[in-house]
Amino acid sequence: MVTMLDVSLRAGVSKATVSRVLNGTGQVKESTRQQVFNAMEELGYRPNFLARSLANRTSNSIGLVVSTFDGFYFGRLLQQASRQTETHGKQLIVTDGHNTPTREEEAVQMLADRQCDAIILYTRYMSEKAIMSLIHSVRMPLIVINRDVSQARDRCVFFEQQEAAFRAVDYLIGQGHREIACITVPIHTPTGKARLAGYRQALEKHGIPWDDRRVKYGDAGMTRGYELCQALLNEKATFSALFACNDDMALGASKALHQAGLRIPEDISLFGFDDAPSAKWLEPALSTVYLPIDNMITTAIDQAIRLASGQPIEPIPPFTGTLVLRDSVTTGPYLTL
Repeated sequence: MVTMLDVSLRAGVSKATVSRVLNGTGQVKESTRQQVFNAMEELGYRPNFLARSLANRTSNSIGLVVSTFDGFYFGRLLQQASRQTETHGKQLIVTDGHNTPTREEEAVQMLADRQCDAIILYTRYMSEKAIMSLIHSVRMPLIVINRDVSQARDRCVFFEQQEAAFRAVDYLIGQGHREIACITVPIHTPTGKARLAGYRQALEKHGIPWDDRRVKYGDAGMTRGYELCQALLNEKATFSALFACNDDMALGASKALHQAGLRIPEDISLFGFDDAPSAKWLEPALSTVYLPIDNMITTAIDQAIRLASGQPIEPIPPFTGTLVLRDSVTTGPYLTL
Protein backbone atom coordinates (compact mmCIF):
# COMPACT_ATOMS: atom_id res chain seq x y z
CA MET A 1 0.00 0.00 0.00
CA VAL A 2 1.33 3.44 -0.99
CA THR A 3 1.94 5.73 1.99
CA MET A 4 2.51 9.42 2.53
CA LEU A 5 6.20 8.63 3.00
CA ASP A 6 6.33 7.06 -0.48
CA VAL A 7 4.79 10.23 -1.91
CA SER A 8 7.32 12.43 -0.12
CA LEU A 9 10.23 10.37 -1.45
CA ARG A 10 8.88 10.43 -5.01
CA ALA A 11 8.23 14.20 -4.86
CA GLY A 12 11.58 14.93 -3.19
CA VAL A 13 10.01 16.76 -0.26
CA SER A 14 9.48 16.06 3.41
CA LYS A 15 6.51 14.11 4.77
CA ALA A 16 5.45 17.29 6.59
CA THR A 17 5.29 19.14 3.26
CA VAL A 18 3.05 16.42 1.80
CA SER A 19 0.82 16.76 4.87
CA ARG A 20 0.59 20.53 4.43
CA VAL A 21 -0.37 20.12 0.79
CA LEU A 22 -3.07 17.55 1.59
CA ASN A 23 -4.50 19.60 4.45
CA GLY A 24 -4.27 22.94 2.68
CA THR A 25 -2.35 24.43 5.60
CA GLY A 26 0.87 26.39 5.84
CA GLN A 27 2.85 28.04 3.06
CA VAL A 28 3.78 25.76 0.16
CA LYS A 29 5.11 26.98 -3.19
CA GLU A 30 2.84 26.24 -6.13
CA SER A 31 5.66 24.30 -7.89
CA THR A 32 6.12 22.13 -4.77
CA ARG A 33 2.38 21.57 -4.47
CA GLN A 34 2.30 20.39 -8.08
CA GLN A 35 5.26 18.04 -7.45
CA VAL A 36 3.30 16.42 -4.63
CA PHE A 37 0.16 15.97 -6.72
CA ASN A 38 2.20 14.56 -9.62
CA ALA A 39 3.81 12.05 -7.26
CA MET A 40 0.39 11.07 -5.87
CA GLU A 41 -0.90 10.46 -9.37
CA GLU A 42 2.16 8.47 -10.45
CA LEU A 43 1.98 6.25 -7.36
CA GLY A 44 -1.80 5.94 -7.28
CA TYR A 45 -1.92 7.37 -3.77
CA ARG A 46 -5.40 8.05 -2.37
CA PRO A 47 -5.45 9.93 0.95
CA ASN A 48 -7.88 8.71 3.58
CA PHE A 49 -10.07 11.80 3.87
CA LEU A 50 -12.24 10.30 6.61
CA ALA A 51 -9.27 9.56 8.86
CA ARG A 52 -7.83 13.01 8.25
CA SER A 53 -11.18 14.60 9.01
CA LEU A 54 -11.47 12.80 12.34
CA ALA A 55 -7.91 13.65 13.30
CA ASN A 56 -8.08 17.31 12.24
CA ARG A 57 -11.76 17.93 13.10
CA THR A 58 -12.28 19.18 9.57
CA SER A 59 -14.11 17.63 6.63
CA ASN A 60 -11.42 18.73 4.17
CA SER A 61 -14.22 19.66 1.80
CA ILE A 62 -15.55 22.79 0.15
CA GLY A 63 -19.26 23.04 -0.64
CA LEU A 64 -20.48 24.72 -3.80
CA VAL A 65 -24.08 25.67 -4.61
CA VAL A 66 -24.75 26.63 -8.23
CA SER A 67 -27.97 27.97 -9.72
CA THR A 68 -28.22 25.16 -12.25
CA PHE A 69 -26.06 22.52 -13.91
CA ASP A 70 -27.09 23.62 -17.42
CA GLY A 71 -24.89 25.34 -19.98
CA PHE A 72 -21.23 25.86 -20.77
CA TYR A 73 -20.88 28.60 -18.15
CA PHE A 74 -21.50 26.33 -15.17
CA GLY A 75 -19.55 23.51 -16.76
CA ARG A 76 -16.54 25.80 -16.93
CA LEU A 77 -17.12 26.98 -13.36
CA LEU A 78 -17.35 23.42 -11.99
CA GLN A 79 -14.25 22.28 -13.85
CA GLN A 80 -12.15 25.12 -12.45
CA ALA A 81 -13.64 24.72 -8.97
CA SER A 82 -12.64 21.07 -8.96
CA ARG A 83 -9.08 21.88 -10.00
CA GLN A 84 -8.70 24.59 -7.39
CA THR A 85 -10.02 22.54 -4.47
CA GLU A 86 -7.67 19.71 -5.44
CA THR A 87 -4.80 22.20 -5.42
CA HIS A 88 -5.64 22.87 -1.78
CA GLY A 89 -5.88 19.14 -1.03
CA LYS A 90 -9.63 19.27 -0.45
CA GLN A 91 -12.74 17.67 -1.93
CA LEU A 92 -15.47 19.56 -3.74
CA ILE A 93 -19.11 18.82 -2.91
CA VAL A 94 -21.51 20.35 -5.43
CA THR A 95 -25.27 20.75 -5.28
CA ASP A 96 -27.89 22.41 -7.48
CA GLY A 97 -29.92 25.36 -6.16
CA HIS A 98 -32.52 24.90 -8.91
CA ASN A 99 -32.59 28.66 -9.58
CA THR A 100 -34.82 29.39 -6.58
CA PRO A 101 -33.81 31.17 -3.34
CA THR A 102 -35.58 28.59 -1.15
CA ARG A 103 -33.78 25.65 -2.74
CA GLU A 104 -30.48 27.54 -2.61
CA GLU A 105 -30.91 28.15 1.13
CA GLU A 106 -31.74 24.46 1.62
CA ALA A 107 -28.62 23.50 -0.33
CA VAL A 108 -26.44 25.73 1.84
CA GLN A 109 -27.91 24.18 4.99
CA MET A 110 -27.35 20.67 3.63
CA LEU A 111 -23.66 21.45 2.99
CA ALA A 112 -23.41 22.97 6.47
CA ASP A 113 -24.85 19.77 7.94
CA ARG A 114 -22.13 17.86 6.10
CA GLN A 115 -19.56 19.96 7.97
CA CYS A 116 -17.94 21.47 4.88
CA ASP A 117 -15.00 23.68 5.83
CA ALA A 118 -16.49 26.53 3.78
CA ILE A 119 -19.38 27.03 1.37
CA ILE A 120 -19.53 28.97 -1.90
CA LEU A 121 -22.92 30.14 -3.14
CA TYR A 122 -23.63 31.17 -6.73
CA THR A 123 -27.04 32.80 -6.69
CA ARG A 124 -29.09 34.71 -9.25
CA TYR A 125 -32.30 35.43 -7.35
CA MET A 126 -31.61 35.48 -3.60
CA SER A 127 -32.14 38.87 -1.94
CA GLU A 128 -29.31 40.67 -0.19
CA LYS A 129 -31.23 40.34 3.09
CA ALA A 130 -31.44 36.55 2.68
CA ILE A 131 -27.75 36.35 1.78
CA MET A 132 -26.78 38.33 4.90
CA SER A 133 -29.00 36.06 7.01
CA LEU A 134 -27.13 33.01 5.71
CA ILE A 135 -23.73 34.61 6.29
CA HIS A 136 -24.69 35.25 9.92
CA SER A 137 -26.49 31.97 10.60
CA VAL A 138 -24.24 29.37 8.95
CA ARG A 139 -21.40 28.35 11.23
CA MET A 140 -18.79 27.88 8.49
CA PRO A 141 -17.58 30.68 6.17
CA LEU A 142 -19.86 31.53 3.23
CA ILE A 143 -18.58 33.19 0.05
CA VAL A 144 -21.03 34.52 -2.55
CA ILE A 145 -20.37 34.62 -6.30
CA ASN A 146 -22.21 36.79 -8.83
CA ARG A 147 -23.59 39.26 -6.30
CA ASP A 148 -22.34 42.54 -4.90
CA VAL A 149 -23.51 42.43 -1.28
CA SER A 150 -22.66 45.90 0.05
CA GLN A 151 -22.79 44.81 3.70
CA ALA A 152 -20.26 41.99 3.21
CA ARG A 153 -17.84 42.98 0.46
CA ASP A 154 -15.15 40.64 1.80
CA ARG A 155 -17.53 37.70 1.21
CA CYS A 156 -18.36 38.60 -2.41
CA VAL A 157 -16.78 37.73 -5.74
CA PHE A 158 -18.62 39.57 -8.47
CA PHE A 159 -18.38 40.92 -11.99
CA GLU A 160 -19.04 44.47 -13.20
CA GLN A 161 -22.01 43.53 -15.38
CA GLN A 162 -23.20 47.05 -16.11
CA GLU A 163 -19.75 48.32 -17.02
CA ALA A 164 -19.18 45.43 -19.45
CA ALA A 165 -22.55 45.97 -21.17
CA PHE A 166 -21.87 49.70 -21.34
CA ARG A 167 -18.53 49.09 -23.06
CA ALA A 168 -20.09 46.73 -25.60
CA VAL A 169 -22.83 49.18 -26.60
CA ASP A 170 -20.42 52.13 -26.45
CA TYR A 171 -18.24 50.23 -28.93
CA LEU A 172 -21.21 49.75 -31.29
CA ILE A 173 -21.96 53.46 -31.10
CA GLY A 174 -18.32 54.24 -31.81
CA GLN A 175 -18.60 52.11 -34.92
CA GLY A 176 -21.37 54.36 -36.23
CA HIS A 177 -24.51 52.69 -34.90
CA ARG A 178 -27.18 54.77 -33.18
CA GLU A 179 -30.26 52.63 -33.76
CA ILE A 180 -29.29 49.71 -31.53
CA ALA A 181 -31.79 47.07 -30.44
CA CYS A 182 -31.40 45.05 -27.24
CA ILE A 183 -32.72 41.62 -26.20
CA THR A 184 -32.29 40.92 -22.49
CA VAL A 185 -31.70 38.01 -20.16
CA PRO A 186 -34.28 37.72 -17.31
CA ILE A 187 -34.86 41.30 -16.18
CA HIS A 188 -35.93 40.31 -12.65
CA THR A 189 -32.35 39.16 -11.90
CA PRO A 190 -29.55 41.52 -10.82
CA THR A 191 -27.57 40.39 -13.88
CA GLY A 192 -30.42 41.19 -16.25
CA LYS A 193 -31.01 44.59 -14.67
CA ALA A 194 -27.31 45.48 -14.77
CA ARG A 195 -26.79 44.54 -18.42
CA LEU A 196 -29.83 46.52 -19.51
CA ALA A 197 -28.62 49.45 -17.39
CA GLY A 198 -25.29 49.32 -19.23
CA TYR A 199 -27.16 49.50 -22.55
CA ARG A 200 -29.14 52.52 -21.33
CA GLN A 201 -26.00 54.18 -19.93
CA ALA A 202 -24.24 53.99 -23.30
CA LEU A 203 -27.24 55.51 -25.09
CA GLU A 204 -27.41 58.33 -22.55
CA LYS A 205 -23.69 59.05 -22.87
CA HIS A 206 -24.14 59.72 -26.59
CA GLY A 207 -27.47 61.51 -26.35
CA ILE A 208 -29.40 58.70 -28.04
CA PRO A 209 -33.04 58.57 -26.89
CA TRP A 210 -34.46 55.39 -25.35
CA ASP A 211 -36.91 53.64 -27.68
CA ASP A 212 -39.15 50.95 -26.14
CA ARG A 213 -39.68 49.42 -29.58
CA ARG A 214 -36.03 48.40 -29.74
CA VAL A 215 -35.94 46.57 -26.38
CA LYS A 216 -37.33 43.04 -25.89
CA TYR A 217 -37.21 41.08 -22.64
CA GLY A 218 -36.10 37.44 -22.66
CA ASP A 219 -35.19 34.33 -20.69
CA ALA A 220 -31.58 33.75 -21.81
CA GLY A 221 -32.17 30.86 -24.24
CA MET A 222 -31.55 30.49 -27.98
CA THR A 223 -35.24 29.93 -28.70
CA ARG A 224 -36.22 33.15 -26.95
CA GLY A 225 -33.44 35.04 -28.74
CA TYR A 226 -34.86 33.81 -32.04
CA GLU A 227 -38.42 34.78 -31.06
CA LEU A 228 -37.48 38.24 -29.78
CA CYS A 229 -35.47 39.06 -32.89
CA GLN A 230 -38.43 37.94 -35.00
CA ALA A 231 -40.65 40.26 -32.93
CA LEU A 232 -38.29 43.20 -33.58
CA LEU A 233 -38.42 42.50 -37.31
CA ASN A 234 -42.17 41.87 -37.44
CA GLU A 235 -42.89 45.07 -35.55
CA LYS A 236 -40.72 47.01 -38.02
CA ALA A 237 -38.36 48.31 -35.35
CA THR A 238 -35.47 49.99 -37.17
CA PHE A 239 -31.98 49.03 -36.04
CA SER A 240 -28.56 48.60 -37.61
CA ALA A 241 -27.08 46.74 -34.62
CA LEU A 242 -28.41 44.28 -32.06
CA PHE A 243 -26.98 43.84 -28.56
CA ALA A 244 -27.93 40.44 -27.14
CA CYS A 245 -27.40 40.16 -23.38
CA ASN A 246 -25.96 36.65 -23.73
CA ASP A 247 -24.47 34.58 -26.54
CA ASP A 248 -27.26 32.00 -26.64
CA MET A 249 -29.75 34.74 -27.40
CA ALA A 250 -27.37 36.15 -30.02
CA LEU A 251 -27.21 32.74 -31.72
CA GLY A 252 -31.00 32.51 -31.76
CA ALA A 253 -31.24 36.04 -33.14
CA SER A 254 -28.75 35.22 -35.89
CA LYS A 255 -31.09 32.54 -37.23
CA ALA A 256 -34.01 34.97 -37.29
CA LEU A 257 -31.90 37.52 -39.15
CA HIS A 258 -30.78 34.96 -41.72
CA GLN A 259 -34.34 33.76 -42.26
CA ALA A 260 -35.39 37.35 -42.86
CA GLY A 261 -32.75 37.65 -45.58
CA LEU A 262 -30.55 39.97 -43.53
CA ARG A 263 -26.77 39.57 -43.56
CA ILE A 264 -24.51 39.77 -40.51
CA PRO A 265 -22.76 42.22 -40.29
CA GLU A 266 -23.52 43.92 -43.63
CA ASP A 267 -27.17 44.60 -42.76
CA ILE A 268 -27.21 44.08 -38.98
CA SER A 269 -24.22 44.08 -36.65
CA LEU A 270 -24.56 41.60 -33.78
CA PHE A 271 -22.91 41.69 -30.32
CA GLY A 272 -23.26 39.06 -27.59
CA PHE A 273 -22.16 38.55 -23.98
CA ASP A 274 -20.33 35.70 -22.12
CA ASP A 275 -17.97 34.44 -24.87
CA ALA A 276 -19.53 30.98 -25.07
CA PRO A 277 -17.49 28.33 -26.95
CA SER A 278 -20.05 28.49 -29.76
CA ALA A 279 -19.45 32.23 -30.31
CA LYS A 280 -16.35 31.79 -32.45
CA TRP A 281 -18.07 29.11 -34.56
CA LEU A 282 -20.98 31.32 -35.59
CA GLU A 283 -20.67 32.47 -39.20
CA PRO A 284 -19.52 35.20 -39.04
CA ALA A 285 -17.80 34.76 -35.66
CA LEU A 286 -19.61 36.59 -32.86
CA SER A 287 -18.22 39.67 -31.13
CA THR A 288 -18.93 39.34 -27.42
CA VAL A 289 -17.82 40.04 -23.85
CA TYR A 290 -15.49 37.59 -22.11
CA LEU A 291 -16.49 36.95 -18.51
CA PRO A 292 -13.56 35.67 -16.35
CA ILE A 293 -15.46 32.93 -14.51
CA ASP A 294 -12.31 30.80 -14.11
CA ASN A 295 -10.54 33.54 -12.16
CA MET A 296 -13.69 34.33 -10.18
CA ILE A 297 -14.25 30.79 -8.87
CA THR A 298 -10.52 30.38 -8.16
CA THR A 299 -10.59 33.59 -6.13
CA ALA A 300 -13.75 32.52 -4.30
CA ILE A 301 -12.24 29.18 -3.25
CA ASP A 302 -9.00 30.81 -2.11
CA GLN A 303 -10.96 33.37 -0.07
CA ALA A 304 -13.13 30.63 1.44
CA ILE A 305 -10.10 28.60 2.49
CA ARG A 306 -8.42 31.66 4.02
CA LEU A 307 -11.56 32.27 6.06
CA ALA A 308 -11.83 28.63 7.09
CA SER A 309 -8.24 28.60 8.33
CA GLY A 310 -8.66 31.84 10.30
CA GLN A 311 -6.49 33.98 8.06
CA PRO A 312 -7.29 37.70 7.63
CA ILE A 313 -9.13 38.64 4.43
CA GLU A 314 -9.74 41.82 2.45
CA PRO A 315 -12.59 42.77 0.09
CA ILE A 316 -11.97 41.50 -3.45
CA PRO A 317 -12.04 44.12 -6.23
CA PRO A 318 -14.79 43.46 -8.79
CA PHE A 319 -13.84 41.57 -11.92
CA THR A 320 -14.16 43.24 -15.30
CA GLY A 321 -14.96 41.92 -18.76
CA THR A 322 -12.99 42.05 -22.00
CA LEU A 323 -14.48 42.87 -25.37
CA VAL A 324 -13.76 40.04 -27.82
CA LEU A 325 -14.01 41.59 -31.28
CA ARG A 326 -14.66 39.16 -34.10
CA ASP A 327 -16.49 39.46 -37.42
CA SER A 328 -20.15 40.11 -36.53
CA VAL A 329 -19.82 43.90 -36.28
CA THR A 330 -19.09 46.38 -39.07
CA THR A 331 -19.29 50.13 -39.36
CA GLY A 332 -22.74 51.69 -39.13
CA PRO A 333 -24.50 54.48 -41.01
CA TYR A 334 -23.48 57.21 -38.57
CA LEU A 335 -19.73 56.66 -38.61
CA THR A 336 -17.82 59.92 -38.85
CA LEU A 337 -14.20 59.77 -39.88
